Amino acid sequence: MPGVVADSVVNLCGAIGLAVAAATLHRRDPRGPLTARLVALLAVVAALFLLRGIAWWTDSATLDRISLIPAALIPLGAVIVTEGLLRRHVHRRLKVAAVVGGLVLALAGALGPVELENHHTMVLSAFQLAGFAVCAVLLLRRDRPSLLAWENRAIDRVAFGALIVIPFIITDFRVLAPDMPVRLGALGALLAVTAILIAGASAEAQRQGVWLTLLRISGAALLGAAAAALSPDVDAAQLMRFCAVAIAGVLTIGLMGDALRAVLEAREPGVLDSIGASTAITRDELIAELTRQPVFESARRCREPALAGYDPPVLRDFLASRRVLRRADAPWGRAATDPAVERMVALMDARHATHVIVLSHQPVDLIVLAVSVIAADPATETALALVRRLLLQAPEASADHAHM
Repeated sequence: MPGVVADSVVNLCGAIGLAVAAATLHRRDPRGPLTARLVALLAVVAALFLLRGIAWWTDSATLDRISLIPAALIPLGAVIVTEGLLRRHVHRRLKVAAVVGGLVLALAGALGPVELENHHTMVLSAFQLAGFAVCAVLLLRRDRPSLLAWENRAIDRVAFGALIVIPFIITDFRVLAPDMPVRLGALGALLAVTAILIAGASAEAQRQGVWLTLLRISGAALLGAAAAALSPDVDAAQLMRFCAVAIAGVLTIGLMGDALRAVLEAREPGVLDSIGASTAITRDELIAELTRQPVFESARRCREPALAGYDPPVLRDFLASRRVLRRADAPWGRAATDPAVERMVALMDARHATHVIVLSHQPVDLIVLAVSVIAADPATETALALVRRLLLQAPEASADHAHM
């Protein structure tokens, strides 16, 4: 049946995505106590989605009942994570209710009579929803002054994510949402972990992550709608199934791609890491170190005597307020016929350069380089600006050193 296939695929994607998110969090902070709690909760939820996906795909009643064990333990995991976020214990009665309720529902689901399955599902759904709601209330009503600013921001996002996930969880229970064509609990979990990983980045990276996630979701939804249109008897239910599968798949692939890129970047030191580990002292030594990096391999230093053909006196006033020039930004806020602009464009054209780093305007001292289109991104532009600062702080070679 299409509904069973869609439910299985969405849950398997959720299991893979949450496993990747858990590995990413562990890699970022392998010894953090809060990270350990988050990883444990993600592992329980990933096990639930994996068991469900396989059980529904293979029509295995045994695996379906076993999946009720991690499902019943999710509220306990949420309470443990809440304690870690608040840095204090929650009320003892709440923890006892989470432990006892989880164990009773886990045993009842795995070993209880089949005739009580619907009743168990209703109690389990209420238990899960109540657990998420209580944890969200505890996070929102916390003692804000006792926590750091970044902790308060992180908790707000987690609490908001917990409230957002609740409608998705409801669709996992046929007793509560019998008319839903596809179960969306795993999709909600993927959205939540994506938000958590984005929240752990810098402010600029957060904005980029939000826009990237929105692009992935909208693109996946359009892809799902286009795939559904290929079916001759498409209806609203089938359209929703295609879109849910596409979005879950794209979010999972996105998490896997981001994690793999982070691992590869960590293995290969970047420009700033290379400079930080270098023994270079003088400015020329640092420039020589930079040229070993692919982005800076074409970098050449041009001092005023070498720029005599480009009229350095004309360039001085133009370069006084500039830091890094991009060929794509010409004429840099001036008229194209401005003599300084004409000379700078001629210099960049002659050197096949895309960027010029201004080290000094009097005397004129420049670094001219060509950045490939593939590497021309905001991170590279930031690296150029930071490299300029490092080079300005580096001393010039002494006269004795220069003659050696």
